[in-house]
Amino acid sequence: MSANTPDGMPSSAPVTSDTDHAVASRRVLVTGATGYIGGRLTPRLVAAGADVRVLVRSPEKLSDVPWSGDVEVVQGDLTDPETVRPAMEGVDVVYYLAHAMGGKGDFERAEADAAHTVADAARDAGVRRIVYLGGLHPEGDLSKHLQSRKDVGDVLLASGVPTVALQAGVVIGSGSASFEMVRHLTDVLPYMPAPKWVRNVIQPIAVRDVLHYLLGAADVPDDVNRTFDIGGPDVLRYGQMMNGYALEAGLKQRPIASLPVFTPWLASQWVNLVTPVPRALAVPIIASLQYDCVVREHDIDAVVPPPAEGLLPYRRAVRLALQREQDGDVETSWQDSSVAGAPSDLLPSDPDWSGHTVYTDDRQTDTSAPPAELWKVLESIGGENGWYSFPLAWSARGWMDRLVGGVGLRRGRRSATTLRVGDALDWWRVEKLDRGHLLRLRAEMKVPGGAWLELTVEPRPGGGSHYRQRAVFFPQGLGGRLYWFAILPFHGVIFSGMLRRITATAEREATARAGTSREDAAHGAGSAGASTSDATAAA
Repeated sequence: MSANTPDGMPSSAPVTSDTDHAVASRRVLVTGATGYIGGRLTPRLVAAGADVRVLVRSPEKLSDVPWSGDVEVVQGDLTDPETVRPAMEGVDVVYYLAHAMGGKGDFERAEADAAHTVADAARDAGVRRIVYLGGLHPEGDLSKHLQSRKDVGDVLLASGVPTVALQAGVVIGSGSASFEMVRHLTDVLPYMPAPKWVRNVIQPIAVRDVLHYLLGAADVPDDVNRTFDIGGPDVLRYGQMMNGYALEAGLKQRPIASLPVFTPWLASQWVNLVTPVPRALAVPIIASLQYDCVVREHDIDAVVPPPAEGLLPYRRAVRLALQREQDGDVETSWQDSSVAGAPSDLLPSDPDWSGHTVYTDDRQTDTSAPPAELWKVLESIGGENGWYSFPLAWSARGWMDRLVGGVGLRRGRRSATTLRVGDALDWWRVEKLDRGHLLRLRAEMKVPGGAWLELTVEPRPGGGSHYRQRAVFFPQGLGGRLYWFAILPFHGVIFSGMLRRITATAEREATARAGTSREDAAHGAGSAGASTSDATAAA
């Protein structure tokens, strides 16, 4: 940590408030804008009057985001200087919010390379401020993920560009992975056998307060270049966090038994089975819980004062998160951060794949349902609405996936009626969406290959719709081929039933809607006739 005066504080006074941010007059670059924090910070920067540019690997993920038209979207990769340098041109403030949570391979090297690329490009472009969000951590040996996040902060602090490296603990808010883990462990288990880290102390912070500090960090004096710990007002043990959630959710207190035999690996398997958080995300979260993670200094208050109404206590943050989820008002979710698939993974639209072995299950039918009615059924598929075919079979497949570390069916869906590109949908992710015509889902379950489900709607010349349902599988090796032929007998039952029930549901809804329209028309005609009779009698 570098400081600017003997007591570690900058020489000038803070110039921030909740309503007046100097960021309004600046051009801002946000990395990680498709993630949980970045997806929430970006619209707030726009609302504050900033000229916002976002650097993303997959611009299509922003196609349905309400604020996408208010920002400049630049495609690029943080490890590629050729795309990062142009994105830095004319930028005053860079928000570094990208992390390799759930990443495969040598994520430490990838994160270090990205940090060096951003640091060099920012320095060369004359960027005035970098704002980074890392994690609270103790001194000494750390888990790989915590150490990597610390190392990224160190690279940025040594970049020559004034950097504010915020270090936050467990973030509590609607849709956050940490919150989902607490919620589902508490919801599902009336008695909790737990690893010994449930005794560790943690200082959680509401996502609202994280965003407050991120916004304010852009306005700190130019001579500030250091880390700042940020946390909420409560210091709790993880077990206390679970029972605090139980109180807010109207549940009984959960007895918790600390078992020393629960290794981090075993704990991640347990979390993967019981909660919607897949193992790839559970591992770094659990690794961070091995330590007491509390705020060691409150120096941030001197440069970014707390919100006028104060920092949210843990239980109030939980209450707000529960309320927002009940209202369906979850802006972004941990589900939005894809845990499967690198840029080099297979895509069904890639023309270079023409020589690869491809297995398909292609089913089509005509239906009397109008295209709009059929599309409404398709866009509401999954989650609580189900998959219109043998729910026990889908549930069993979901549990099988979770047993091998996959995401299973527990992720549900962001909204019960609408989808957008990048949405998680049970074990699928929305890869392409042409509303009213095409829905392409990519599987994120554990399979030896790449799997997609493509649903299309076409209008028929004589009325009604043509519905096509196409499952595509790219096998990897012998295991992939054996897998396809092992599940092939079930396709005839599951996918044919799905085809029939989807079209039948659309037809039934169309008939009901037409009947309602006729009744309304008849009622209107009757009312008009009655009015005419009354007028004649009066005459």
